[in-house]
Amino acid sequence: MVARNRMYWSMTLAGLLCWSVLTVLPSSAEPARASTPTPRKAGETRTDAAGIAQVWVPAGCFRMGSVDPDGFADQKPPFWAVKEKAYEMPAHEVCLSTGYWIDTYEVTNTAFQAFVDAGNYDKPDNWSSAGWSWRKVQQQIKIKLPLPCVNEDKPDFPRACVSWYEAEAYAKWRGGQLPTEAQWEFAARGTESNIYPWGNVWDASKANVIDATSMVAVGSYPAGVSWVGGHDMAGNLMEWVSDWLDPKYYQQQVRDDPQGPERGTKKVEKGGWWGSNSFVARSAYKHFEDPPSYADHHIGFRVVTLDAVSK
Repeated sequence: MVARNRMYWSMTLAGLLCWSVLTVLPSSAEPARASTPTPRKAGETRTDAAGIAQVWVPAGCFRMGSVDPDGFADQKPPFWAVKEKAYEMPAHEVCLSTGYWIDTYEVTNTAFQAFVDAGNYDKPDNWSSAGWSWRKVQQQIKIKLPLPCVNEDKPDFPRACVSWYEAEAYAKWRGGQLPTEAQWEFAARGTESNIYPWGNVWDASKANVIDATSMVAVGSYPAGVSWVGGHDMAGNLMEWVSDWLDPKYYQQQVRDDPQGPERGTKKVEKGGWWGSNSFVARSAYKHFEDPPSYADHHIGFRVVTLDAVSK
C-alpha cells in the first residue's frame, strides 16, 4: 500500500512538472509576430539603385491650387499667363495616401547619359506604346535622338531638351514614374501649402529665375529648398509631370490621390524656369502649352519612386 502511494505521488509530481514546462515554453505552432516598420520621416534621404539622391515625402494633405487674390500674393501674371489663373482654381484639399521618394535634384546630364550609354534608350520595354511610336516617327524623319542641348557637356547641370515621352522612359528604367501634379506640388509646398518652396514671400536670391540667362548646376540655391529638401522646385528648369492638362479638371475637386485627366493633348509642367518671373515660380503654377512630343532648353524633370513603407 505504501509503495502504491509512493508511485501515485511520483507520477503526479512528474505530471505537474511536465505541465509547468509546457506552460512556460512557447508553442512551436505559434506564428511569429511581424515587426512593425518604423515610419519614415519627411525629408529622410537615400540614394537609389541608380545612384540618384532622393528625399522622402510622407502621406499627407494640403491645399492644392490657388485662391484669387490671396493665392497669388502680390504676383501679377504676365500678359501671356493671365488665362492660366483659371487652371489653378478652385483651391481644394488634396490628400496623398501613400508616401513616396522624389529626386532631390532635377535629373542631370550625367544621370540621363547613363540611361543612354547603357543602351536603355533603345529598349522598347522602357517606353509607353505612344512614346515608342513617337520615337519611330523621329527616326523615320532622320531626327537625331536624344536631341543635342545647351550645357549637355556639364555633368551636374539638369538635362533639358527632353520630351515628356523620353522623361517617361527614363523614369520607368529607374523603376519609377514621373510625379503626378499633386505629388510634385505637395513635395514643393508641404502641409502649410506655401506659395513658394521656402515660404510665402518671394525672394529672388533663392531660385534661378529673375534675370537669369541660363540654367545652372543643380543645387546651386540651397536656401530655396522645399520642406522635404527638394532643390530647384521654383526655378532653373520647369519640370514635366505625369498629368494631362485640362483647365476644368480642378472643378472636380478630386480629393484623394488625384491622377489628372484621363486624356488630353498637352502635359503639365511645374516650377519656374531661368529668365522667367516670380508668378510662374509659384508652386501652384502649371504651364499650359506643350504636348508630350515637345522639348526645349527650359524643360527638365525629376522622378518619383514608391516604397513598401508608406506612412
